[in-house]
Amino acid sequence: MNILVPNLGSTSLKYQLIAMPDEKVLARGRVERVTDYESAIAQIDTGGEPVHAVAFKTVHGGPRYRGTHLIDEGVLAALEEFLPAAPTHNRIYLMGIRAFQRALPGVPLIAAFETEFHATMPEYAARYGIPREWREQYGIRKYGFHGASHEYISRRVPEMLGRPSASLRLISCHLGGSSSICAIQAGRSIDTTMGFSPQSGLENATRHGDLDVFAVLYLMERLGWSLEEARRQLAANGGLAGLSGIPGGDLRDIEAAARDGDREAAIALDVFAYEIKKTIGAYAAAMGGVDAIAFTGGIGENSASLRAACLSGLEFLGIQLDWERNHQGRGDRIISADGSRVHVLVVSTNEELIVARRAYRCLEAAGLVN
Repeated sequence: MNILVPNLGSTSLKYQLIAMPDEKVLARGRVERVTDYESAIAQIDTGGEPVHAVAFKTVHGGPRYRGTHLIDEGVLAALEEFLPAAPTHNRIYLMGIRAFQRALPGVPLIAAFETEFHATMPEYAARYGIPREWREQYGIRKYGFHGASHEYISRRVPEMLGRPSASLRLISCHLGGSSSICAIQAGRSIDTTMGFSPQSGLENATRHGDLDVFAVLYLMERLGWSLEEARRQLAANGGLAGLSGIPGGDLRDIEAAARDGDREAAIALDVFAYEIKKTIGAYAAAMGGVDAIAFTGGIGENSASLRAACLSGLEFLGIQLDWERNHQGRGDRIISADGSRVHVLVVSTNEELIVARRAYRCLEAAGLVN
């Protein structure tokens, strides 16, 4: 069965066509300058291979949809309901799904929600100190995101280390334009930095990360902001962009500015590294220690200096980086020193493969696999 996995962006569409269960990539590509998804779909080149199903890396479907589901009106309604919590992501996937429904009538569409991997979090890690009815009636809790990436890391790292996942305490650091960290014990997510929305946790490129909600209420009241203006400020002007003053919050630009003596850029890097370091320490405490730390994502894979900054001062945990491996190696690799009690790795994630695996299991369960 050939499963098309489109990764939808606001102006781009990346895709892989994966033959399942063999997991062979038949085609991959990227469509740029997307203005409408129907024209983008027409540009997908499968090399003549048929598409038997389409699987989406959907983001937020609330408490009812925390797994992988055949897309029906219930799934679409949940994406609409939680649109205010993930406005950019849910809007894009709603538009994309509807475009694929029109372009490929009769082809099964599957939603593999990012929150699925984090459904194993214990209740004490997932609950907020909020009124009970908020949680029970409106689904306010920690959901976690980047689930496909963290799940891939949970499988790949044991392979690289030659150890069973059951004995591994792993911290997965997905760092990029959107960043999160996950504590993974025995292959299961037990905590993660993103909570009710992808806005929370670490600073992202333009999204603020963790923030005292009363600071927002204070400014709304003082400046007369509407709800939409507050949302725009938090989603477009915060994060690394807000810390550094560099539009877009691209870490490469921030690192270059810091090297040129820009103090605000240097502080932005310090804040980001500090939050990551603090979280690694907290998750080591949550798991009673740590055996491996993996860096992935555009920043995690490509910024040797940030990896070093994040781990500096954590030697007491048994972490020893190898300078040459960290700065000069390429591809999936171990970058810790030979004597390090904690393995440190760089891993290129493969979210599309995880989505294809989930979708195939869903289709099997529905009796739709020939």
